[in-house]
Amino acid sequence: MTLIDRAATPAPHTARGVLTGVGHLGQTTPPAPPAGRLAFLARRMWTYWLGCAGFALILATTTGLGPHRVWGACAAVGYGTAAVFAVRNSPRRAAWAALVGAVLVPLAVLVVSGEAQSEVGVVERSAALLLHSGSPYLPHPVHTVDYDPYLPGMALFGVPRALFGNGPLTDARVWFCLTFLACMGVAAGFGRRQRRSDGVLSLAAFPAVALPLAVGGVDLPVVALMCLGLALAGRGGSGTAAGVAMGAAAALKWTAWPLLPVGLVLLAVTAGRRPALRAGLAALSVAATAVVPVALADPHAFVEHVVLFPLGEGGVRSPATSPLPGRLLAEYVPDGAVLATAGLVVAAVGVAVSLLIRPPRTVRAAADRLAVGLGLAICLIPATRFGYLVLPLVLAGWFRYPTEKGWGLLRRGGRSARVSGRRRHGPLTLRHRRCGGAPGGGGRTAHEAGAYDVTAPRRPGAWLNRAPCAGVHGILIIHQQI
Repeated sequence: MTLIDRAATPAPHTARGVLTGVGHLGQTTPPAPPAGRLAFLARRMWTYWLGCAGFALILATTTGLGPHRVWGACAAVGYGTAAVFAVRNSPRRAAWAALVGAVLVPLAVLVVSGEAQSEVGVVERSAALLLHSGSPYLPHPVHTVDYDPYLPGMALFGVPRALFGNGPLTDARVWFCLTFLACMGVAAGFGRRQRRSDGVLSLAAFPAVALPLAVGGVDLPVVALMCLGLALAGRGGSGTAAGVAMGAAAALKWTAWPLLPVGLVLLAVTAGRRPALRAGLAALSVAATAVVPVALADPHAFVEHVVLFPLGEGGVRSPATSPLPGRLLAEYVPDGAVLATAGLVVAAVGVAVSLLIRPPRTVRAAADRLAVGLGLAICLIPATRFGYLVLPLVLAGWFRYPTEKGWGLLRRGGRSARVSGRRRHGPLTLRHRRCGGAPGGGGRTAHEAGAYDVTAPRRPGAWLNRAPCAGVHGILIIHQQI
């Protein structure tokens, strides 16, 4: 049997099981990891949690920072408990044990004791200054802690403390954590590969994420809004929601600004130029509303805190001195700061050219492009630190998380790996789907674009082919071997 819509063209073989329609301009959902690989990972998860416990224990015994020492002691217990649950084939309990031990317990201990990274105090002081003077920046900073290198939107996380005083629920770290979890949860719902809460739990329990969640890292709400903006851009639609999310991220830190060109190019591919233009206007409006009034209130303080200090050119040297290439060039090479800045410009131009020559057509490709750009920028900025690398790590890792089916396999500990290869019997079902744009919104129907959702329980010997919908009208050819 052959079903052809208009002129059929040959198409490559596709994977077994359920085939989803091809998105706008040939955009496809990346294939899920093989069941055998997921089963192997499920059986070896205890080694991962044990490695995390070892890292936390080493940090607790070697660091000179009080909050990090508290986190290491609590996280080592949590990760060790997670390893025990993983050995007993209880991966969901393992993820919860890791989350409780590496995030919730140390966060509660640090909030009650009042210990925190200096960033937390900076954000809370900035909120108080913003409410009283209209600017979150001290006019004449003297010490390192007097500087606020963040954009004005970051001060909003300190507003509860400024309005309601000291208390567990007014601590800025609590709002960092809630914002991160909420944005990643919403991004999970909009992703093309529908992730469950398991993905958010495992991401939050990852040491590079759990540590700043507990001690007060300011980069996590930024990267969460970036992931949300990319997920909304990949979904298509009008572009307004994606623009608001991207603008909110851009209002927090300079490091979120590379999201704007990448996200807008992705939206132009998935939904068209008008939604991309609408998203750009929304993003710039949100960011300008947060930044411009503060910059005009005290231009000198704004430039000193937000521009010169992060570049290492302020009145006080930035404490961000990790031995990355940009820092080493600025420290040991004559005119090294100029060379590092030139390398940063070259990297930015290279990423911009790549967006024009080969624009990303999937959320995952856009996240990879953004992660590469941010990674290069973090390595080349003269004043930098290893902690900033959580941004490209989360961007590159989040959109590679397993699908719903994969998470189900991991939760069962790999016990159903043999079922994934079975062939099922049953009728063929074709469902119309819109090609590009949000469900129920704009875009062409499957009949118009040649894109179908195919649910194909098959008899042995059947195989299916499909072709991209960009420029191909006859997309579905089903060969039934007799």
